[in-house]
This record gives sequence, C-alpha cells and structure tokens, in this order.
Amino acid sequence: MWAQQQKQTQAATPKATKAPRAPKPPKGTNPKLQKPAGGKPPRKLWLTILKWSLIVGLSGLVLMISTVAFVFWMYARDPNLPDYKKLGDYHPKQVTKILDANDRVIGELPVATDKHRVERRTVVPYEKIPPHVIDAFIAAEDNSFWEHSGIDYWGMFRAFIANIRAGESTQGASTITQQIVKTLLLTNQKTFKRKIQEIILARRLEKAFSKQEIMHLYLNQIYFGQGRYGIQEAARYFFGKDVGQLNSGEAAVLAALPKSPEPFSDALYGRDGKSPQRIKERQIYVLNQLVSIGKLSQQEAQKWIDAPIQVVKDPYPLLNSAPEWVRLAQQELVAERGEAALDTLGGTIRTTLDPSLQDIAEHALQTGLRAVDKRHAIGRPRRSVKPDAIATETAKLEKRLPKGGPKAKEVYDAVVTEVIDADNEVVVDLGGWKAALALGTHEDARFNPPVDGVTKRPSERFKPGDVVEVVVAKGAAKHAEHRVAFPPAPEGAVVILEVKTRKVRAMVGGYATAKLGINRAIDAHRQPGSSFKPFVYAAAIDSGRYTPASTVNDAPEVFDLWKPKNYESGKFEGPVLLRHALAKSINTVAIRVTYDLKPATIAALANKLGIGSKLPEEMSLALGSGEVTPLEMTNALATFAAGGKTAKPRFVDAIDGKATPPSTEEQVLRPEVAYVVTDMMRSVVTEGTANKAAKLKIPIAGKTGTSNDARDVWFVGLTPDYAIGVWVGYDDNHSLGKGETGGGTAVPIFVEIMTAMAQPAKAFVKPAHVVEATIDRASGLLAPDGAPKASMRTEVFVEGSAPTEYAAAPGEVTEDTAVTGEYTD
Repeated sequence: MWAQQQKQTQAATPKATKAPRAPKPPKGTNPKLQKPAGGKPPRKLWLTILKWSLIVGLSGLVLMISTVAFVFWMYARDPNLPDYKKLGDYHPKQVTKILDANDRVIGELPVATDKHRVERRTVVPYEKIPPHVIDAFIAAEDNSFWEHSGIDYWGMFRAFIANIRAGESTQGASTITQQIVKTLLLTNQKTFKRKIQEIILARRLEKAFSKQEIMHLYLNQIYFGQGRYGIQEAARYFFGKDVGQLNSGEAAVLAALPKSPEPFSDALYGRDGKSPQRIKERQIYVLNQLVSIGKLSQQEAQKWIDAPIQVVKDPYPLLNSAPEWVRLAQQELVAERGEAALDTLGGTIRTTLDPSLQDIAEHALQTGLRAVDKRHAIGRPRRSVKPDAIATETAKLEKRLPKGGPKAKEVYDAVVTEVIDADNEVVVDLGGWKAALALGTHEDARFNPPVDGVTKRPSERFKPGDVVEVVVAKGAAKHAEHRVAFPPAPEGAVVILEVKTRKVRAMVGGYATAKLGINRAIDAHRQPGSSFKPFVYAAAIDSGRYTPASTVNDAPEVFDLWKPKNYESGKFEGPVLLRHALAKSINTVAIRVTYDLKPATIAALANKLGIGSKLPEEMSLALGSGEVTPLEMTNALATFAAGGKTAKPRFVDAIDGKATPPSTEEQVLRPEVAYVVTDMMRSVVTEGTANKAAKLKIPIAGKTGTSNDARDVWFVGLTPDYAIGVWVGYDDNHSLGKGETGGGTAVPIFVEIMTAMAQPAKAFVKPAHVVEATIDRASGLLAPDGAPKASMRTEVFVEGSAPTEYAAAPGEVTEDTAVTGEYTD
C-alpha cells in the first residue's frame, strides 16, 4: 500500500528541467560585479562601500579636529587676547553712598560709563553672600557650575539641537564662567572669533581661580536693571536690605533678572506696560530649578511661589534731597583721595547734615523769599487797569517796547487779556506783542504754594487788566505765538553750624537747589555790608585803644574824596559809644575806627578769623565792600562765640565708618576780646537793627547787613552752640527793592529757624580777664552815685581797659556844661 502510494506521488511530481545557460557578458565587463536583477549586491561590495565611507568620514573628522585645534591654537597664541589674570585684582566701578548724620542715604556718587548709563555697584565679599542666594543663581544660570571646567559641552549640544528644532536661537549655553569672560574680558559682539576666545579664556579662568572666586566676580559684576550692578546694590534697591538678609523667594527674583534685566525689572514695578506676572513666572522657574537640584524643598518652594513679590517702591526716599551735600562730599573725597579714586572707591560717606535742621532751614528760607515776592509783587499783579482801559494800557506799553520785540532777559510790563483755567495759561500783551504765560510749572510753584494741599487756579490769581512783569521764555504755548515767564525772583542761602565743632548741620543754597546746580552758600560771593562791622570793632578792642564805652563822633566827614552817610536815616548823632554804633550800625563811626586802625589791619584780622576771600584794603572795607560767601561769613563770626578759636567748617563725619579727624582749632583772638565783641553784638538784637529777634527771649548775638542799593541783605546770629547765617539777594546783583534790609528781610528767616529749633536760654561763657563796670550811657565814663537808672548800664571790658573817671552827677557843672562869657542888655 505504502509502495503504491509512493509510486503515485512520484508520478504526479513533474520532472526537473535543466536551466538554460546564461548568455556571455559583453566584453569589457566583470561578471563578478554585476548585480543580478531583483537581488542584493555581493557582500564584498558592501564592505568596500563601508570601508571607503569610514575612510572619508575619519579623514573628515581628523581634518575637522585638526582645523578646530589649529583655530584654538592660533587664537590662544593671539598676543591681543585679554589677560585673564588681571581679574585677580578686581576693583570695579562702585557707587559711593552719601549719608546724613542719621545714616540715611541722601545722595550717590555714580560714575558714568556712557551717555545713558551709570554703574551703581557696591562690592560685597563672597563670605557675606548666603548659600541660598548663590544656589539661586546657579539654578537660574548654570546647574553644573560646580562640576564643569568652564564649558558645559553637553549643555552646548542640547542648546544646539533645541535651536535647530526651533529654527531660531532660543537657548544659550554660556556658563557663569563664560559670562564673566564675556562681561569683564571681551565684548558682546557675536562673532566666531569672540566665541572661540570666550571658550579659551573660560577654561584658563577655571584653572587660575577657584569656583568661589569666579562666583564672587559674577555676583558683583552682573547687571540687574534700573542702573543697578551687583547683588548687594540690587538687594538694596529692589528689597531695601543687604544681601545677607534676602530670603529664598527674593533670591529667586534677583536670580531671574540677569536674563533680561530691564524688561524684568520694569515688570517688578509694572512699568512701561510690563506685567508683573512675567517676573513671577521667572521666579517660579528658578524656585523649581532649586528643587530639582536638591537645594530647596518642594514645601519651601511652594511657600514662595504662593507669596506675592514685594519690592520696595522707594528704597532711598531722601535721595537727591540735599544736592549741596553730595557736591561737598565729592569735593572732600577728591581732596583726600584724588579724582581717580572716585570711580572705584565705593563705601559710604556720613556727612554732618542734620536732616531736621535742613528741613527747618529750607522751609524758613522759602517762607522768607516768598515774603519778598509778595512785597514787590513778583509773580503777582503789580497793578490793575479797568477792562475798558486795556487798549489804552497796551498802547502805552507799545511805546516802550523795542521795535523788534522784547529782548532776552529784559523785564517788561504786560497786561493780562485772557485767563484760561483749563490749560493753565494766561494770555498777556506787551504792547502789540501777545504771548502766553504758562502757570503750574516748577518755577511757578514758588508764587502759588499750596494751601492745605490745594493751589489756586489761574482765574483765582489773575484777571483781565492785571499788569504783570514778564521776560521772554523758550518753548511752545497753546494760546499765543510767543511765550513769556515771570522774571527771576530773589534767591538766598542759609548756613547752620555748630560753634564748637564747626560741623555744618544745615546748608541751603537757594529756594529750590537743582542737582549739581549753584549752591549760593558757598558759590555766591557777595558784599556783606554792615554785617562786616564786628571785624572792625574786634580790631578796635584788640588794639587796646577802644572799649565798648569809647565815644566816637558820628558826624559827616570826607575821606579821600569819599563822603559816606548813614544808611538808615542819613542823620548824624554826634558823639556815641562804640556799643551803640554797632547796635545801630552807624557807618561813620565804623569808618572813623577803620581810618584810625588802617584797612589792612581790619582785613588781616578778618582773614585770621575765617574769611578766606581776598578783601580790599581800603576805607570802604568798613562798610563791607569786599565780597564773601555766606559760609565763610557765618564761620568767621562763629569764631567770636567760640572764644576766639577759629577752625574750618566740617561737612564729613566719617568715611566707611571711620571718623574723620576734627577740624584743627587755632586761637586767633584773645578770649576776652572775643567775649567783649560778642557781648556788643548782643545789643544789635536787644536794642539795634535786629530787634525782631529779641522776641525769642534767649541770649543772641548777631549783626545785620545791607549792601549798597539793598543788593544784599544779611543776618548772622550766634548762640553759644550755633551760628546761623542768612543771605538774600538777586543772582544778577540788582536791587531787592525799596525797604529791604538785613533787619527786615534776613532776620525773620533767622527767627523762624530759631523758633523751630527751640533752643534753650543759654548765656555766653565769660572767660577770665573780663571785668564789668557800671557806666554812664552818654559819656562812657563810670556812672556817678545817684545817677538815674535809665542813664546807666553795665558794660564789659577787657581787664585793665575799664574807665577810671566818673561822669558828672546830675546838675553838676563841668567844662562841658559851664556857660562862659558876659551877658548884657
């Protein structure tokens, strides 16, 4: 059965046929290399292709490596490659903080790096930067900082792939070390050469410096926006604290800023339309990165993620509040350290400024200057004409107006024709020349100060027909082709210094001193007028030829073709005591004493007492014809209250916490002479030209001054503790106007200051070698027994100079009172 089936199977299977022989290949071909149709190439062919591919690839790789190596070698040997070793002596530009006496920032000394930006930086040692702050920057900028050798190759590859996928540059791969190289050694220029140099220098930097040193450079150098460089300055500016006080949430915010400093820092404050959410998202990213690298727990990170970012809106509320002091601090630094040291000095300068006294002085000066404005209708209507007389007034003004129109800086009358409250403008006519007067400006604020926080509207200040003084001004106007402004108003200065230490506690250089503008307390050289007379009488007392009780004739006399007169009345009193002459500021007496002692003697003494300016050695010096500054005048007169000891004014208390040495004192006038002159100056307040200060009811010595034509008015007042100088005048030296005097203009400013200071009644200390005697007010001789009380006074004398003769008793006949000659019908 099986055999039969086998035979049937074999019969069903066709017999194999013999394949036909393949045709011969054409001549010139190799049959071994021919690929059969629909088949794979021989194995040897693949090997050949692979072999040559490897050879070409390896050759290309070797060539590429050789080329890169050559490029690196070539750039590494570049003699112009920056010297990375110089970073070992890191002294960057820093900001110097100017502090008041209470250690509050009132100014800065930043150094401009270009026209648009200044570097405000305070370098902080690495040891003072908390670890969590360092971790935040590593998480934000360079996760592998502690492991790599300057270059993060894997990070560069990741960024390369990411940028290819995005079709643009979306990621960077610069390490913190590379950023230091780019910032401190190279530029931000994006070239192949610069990138190669960056890599070379980054590797060298890692070999030369420790990771801590590199991080120190980075955290002190980077920019955070808003003109703030370095972690310490950023911490102070954005959070109002030192870097050591930052928490993790704040550290994450600061670590987020360097990626895009200006946009992110603007976002912190919602400026320029930037949403605060932008910086919040970046903070969250940094916090999550801290969690991923194991430097912050998820719970702690979530705490700061949920918390709002709280920045300090105004970290330095007093910044630029006293520009005079910033300038003085800068001058002191230059004198001590040199100009070149300012760029990198950094640190702090504590000034002698008492902010409360500065505020008092500023307010008093402004009040006093506004009073002058009001008395002379500055910034106000000088007069008014009826509406139907405006045309007539305009015609009169046209006759006075130059043909080509008003000239710059000249003052002209103008009549108000229209008042526009909505635009804060007043239209005026100077005489066929219409212009708009802009109100509500910074300059106008002086003439329209707020009352209970509210300022007057233009229509509450002016009406058609008002006549005002104006000058031509620049700028556009809404309601006229031309623009005018109020003419410059009087200015002033105030100095408050401590008598014993010569520390200047307040100094105001004008109504509204601009930053780096003129400081009239030290820049204005003006004639002191009669406030100079204490130097005249000090020379007289010191000479031994005069006492406060000496009589000098107040009478007209010609000195070298010059016939001076008394300022107040032009009248003469005849023989008067020296004390009375100083109290009433009698010119002729001061001139007679100067003539007797010689002007050179007076000038020399004034210079010894503290007047640094060169003084004219001529007779007019007796009336204050020289030019002095308010500061030197105040300091020189303070020498009398200091017992004859002079010293330079002090503006700086400490530099970087180290106290500056006190001013060197020099005894330039005998204490007894200084006391006698001071006591004579007390009469200026109690019975003389400064009697408005008598209401303070405390011992005050002082002297008023009014120069020719009332161009300058002065008062310098003294207590045992303070010397306070006040000056008022125009910058262009024209007259303040009729009725302005030292007693009427400067003394009220002094009184307001003293009232606010609330000084106790304190007597000037009488030194040795000073004696007292009761004298006759008229003759200066000793008062006789039985003389009326009103005819006597107690006088002080330098020991040995008191009078020894007695005045005549009431009714007693003397040579001066006897009648001689015969009487006939």
